[in-house]
Amino acid sequence: MSKLEEIREEFKKDRFATDAVGIVIDSAEPGKAVCSLTLEPRHMNANNVPMGGAVFTLADFTCAVAENGYGERSTVSQNASITFLAPARGKRLIAEASCLRSGRTTALLTVDIRDELGTYVAHATVNAYVIGQ
Repeated sequence: MSKLEEIREEFKKDRFATDAVGIVIDSAEPGKAVCSLTLEPRHMNANNVPMGGAVFTLADFTCAVAENGYGERSTVSQNASITFLAPARGKRLIAEASCLRSGRTTALLTVDIRDELGTYVAHATVNAYVIGQ
């Protein structure tokens, strides 16, 4: 089993993100991850654009994969901020997370979310707290 397959298997435990929302891990490496979400009617709000909560869940989950997919420690989101930039025009959201700093007790990550057409949908920052080594 490849490392990516191991990470996908481990993150199946995040049932809300994987089962309820339908997020898929596309790639992962230390401090980086790419996850995606194929948009369905269940993800849309009354304006027929992706619900902010679906976009936020994609950002949060992608950060979790970037920070926890490799290594010997576990982190959880301590603080998160998201700025919604434009409604998605496409049928798939792609999130790219990068760890800017991973310290002894905290980490700082950013995530950019675009649709497959290139529309820049949202930008998030996440402070993570180390809960286990």
